[in-house]
Amino acid sequence: QVRLVESGGGLVQPGGSLRLSCTASESIRSFVVLGWYRQAPGNQRELVATITRIGTTNYADSVKGRFTISRDNAKNTVYLQMNRLISEDTAIYYCNVPITGSNYWGQGTQVTVSS
Repeated sequence: QVRLVESGGGLVQPGGSLRLSCTASESIRSFVVLGWYRQAPGNQRELVATITRIGTTNYADSVKGRFTISRDNAKNTVYLQMNRLISEDTAIYYCNVPITGSNYWGQGTQVTVSS
């Protein structure tokens, strides 16, 4: 089983930045895709961004131009750089990796955007 551990969440003012990290318990080099999702209170979990093994990225329309996903295979870590944060970005952010037959999630990290 793959363990995913997120970190980097916190309280930030509107317009601020945070960088989330997700470190895997094993090498991520072979993972076809890694993703970040988020879930706000009362809402369903939604896709934020994904990155493929070759570095192709995909973003939800709501975060395009503000968020950047990246991966460091040497550190077994995927990052989510979040800039120009707004209150609607408040949610628990989860790291995800789908592997044939299974779907792995981290425990989540809380991001709160508030003045």
